Amino acid sequence: MTTPSTLAEWLAHCERLHPKTIDLSLERVQRVRARLSVDFACPVFTVAGTNGKGSTCAMLEAILRASGYRVGVYTSPHLVHFEERCRVDGEVIEAAQLLPHFAAVEAARADETLTYFEFTTLVILRLLAGAELDAVVLEVGLGGRLDAVNLIDTDCAILTSIDLDHMDYLGPDRESIGREKAGILRPGRPAIVADPLPPRSVLDQAREIGADLWRAGIDFNFQGDPQQWGWAGRARRHHGLAYPALRGANQLLNASGVLAALEAMRPRLPVTAQAVRNGLAMVELPGRFQIVPGEPTLVLDVAHNPHAVSTLTANLDQMGYHPRTHAVFGAMKDKDIESMFARMLVLVDRWYFSALPTPRAASVEELVALHARALAARPAGLAPLPPHEPHGTYSAPRTALLAALDAADPADRIVVFGSFFTVGGVLADGLPRRAARHLA
Repeated sequence: MTTPSTLAEWLAHCERLHPKTIDLSLERVQRVRARLSVDFACPVFTVAGTNGKGSTCAMLEAILRASGYRVGVYTSPHLVHFEERCRVDGEVIEAAQLLPHFAAVEAARADETLTYFEFTTLVILRLLAGAELDAVVLEVGLGGRLDAVNLIDTDCAILTSIDLDHMDYLGPDRESIGREKAGILRPGRPAIVADPLPPRSVLDQAREIGADLWRAGIDFNFQGDPQQWGWAGRARRHHGLAYPALRGANQLLNASGVLAALEAMRPRLPVTAQAVRNGLAMVELPGRFQIVPGEPTLVLDVAHNPHAVSTLTANLDQMGYHPRTHAVFGAMKDKDIESMFARMLVLVDRWYFSALPTPRAASVEELVALHARALAARPAGLAPLPPHEPHGTYSAPRTALLAALDAADPADRIVVFGSFFTVGGVLADGLPRRAARHLA
C-alpha cells in the first residue's frame, strides 16, 4: 500500500479496512490503544445519550473555556468537514495536525481490522492526549459500553436523553438501550443522568458499580419563566440565568445536566458563576434548531430519529406564524422514518425529498412511499392536516433547498432536517446565493 499523504486519502483508507461499518467491540481497538499508550492526565467528561449529546458537549466546552481552561473536544459525526470532529481551545483542528496521528495509528494497528470510527477515534484521542489540556470532553458515537470512546475511563459520565434509536445494535427498548449507554459509568465517579425519566437499567447499573449518581429532579433541577431560568444542585444554585444561546426548550434540560457535571467536578475544575453565564451566552453549535433569519426563515436541525423530531416539532410550534412550512428531508433507511413523518405531518405544507450521498440513506422513492404510509395511517379525529401540496424529489439537499427557495413566499419558513447529511449537504458549499442573505 502507498502510504496516504492527505486527510482525504487517510479517510478513504479507513473506509476500506473493515468489512463492516459498525462492529461494536472494544477488544481490537483496545489492543491498538495499548500500543499507542493513549492516556489523559486531565479530567475527562464522557457524554452519551440518544439526543442532546452535541449540545451538552458544546455547553461544557463553552463554560470551561470561559473559566480559562484549555479544553479539547471530540464529537461526531461532522456536518461538512471531518476536522469539525475535534476542537482544541475553541479552534477546529487543521487537517495537517491529524496526519502524523493517522500514521501512528496505522503503525500500531498491525493486522487489526479497525472500523472507520474506531481508527479515527484513536487518531483524535492521540491528538488530544498530546495537546496539554486542562479538560477533555468526549462524545460517544453509538451506545456507550462498546463504543470506541469508552476506551477512556471517564472522570464524569453524562447521560442525556435515552430513547429508541439504533435498535439493531443497542436493543429493542429503552431498558436495553439504557443498559448499553450506562456502560460509560465508572465506579466512584460522578454519573449525571439528565433524562428525567431514565430507564431502570441505568439506575441499576449506577448502583451496582457504586457510581456517584446524580439524577435530574432529585440531585439537581431547574425552573424557568419566559425571561430567565434558575438551577439548583446538591450544594450550589444559579439564579437569574439568561437562556442558553442554543435555541429550543430542550436545551434547558441539557444545560441542567452540564451544570450538575460541573458541580460534581468542582474540586478539580472550579468554575465561577460568571463563567456559567458567559459560557451559556456564547455557546454555538450549527444544525441544532439553528434559525437563520431572513425571508423566508430557514431552520436547520439534524433531528434524525422520532424523539429528536418530536423536540423539533415542539420548537417549531413556539415560533411565530408562518403561512406555509416547506421541509427539505433526507434520512437513513435504518431509522423509523414513518414515525418521523407522523410527527411532522401537521406542520409541513410541502415536502422536498432528497437523496443523500451514503449507501445507508433511504432513496427518494422510499421516502415518498413512507410519507404516503404515514398519511394513510394517521388516526381519525386528530387535528386537521394542512392542505399538502405536491412533493418533489431531488438528487441532493442543496438542490432541494433551491427548489424550496423558489417556491417559498417571503413570510414562509423552510425546515431542513432528517440527518447530519441533510443539513451538511446544504451547508457544504455555503448556502445558495438565493439564501446568502441568511448569513449576513
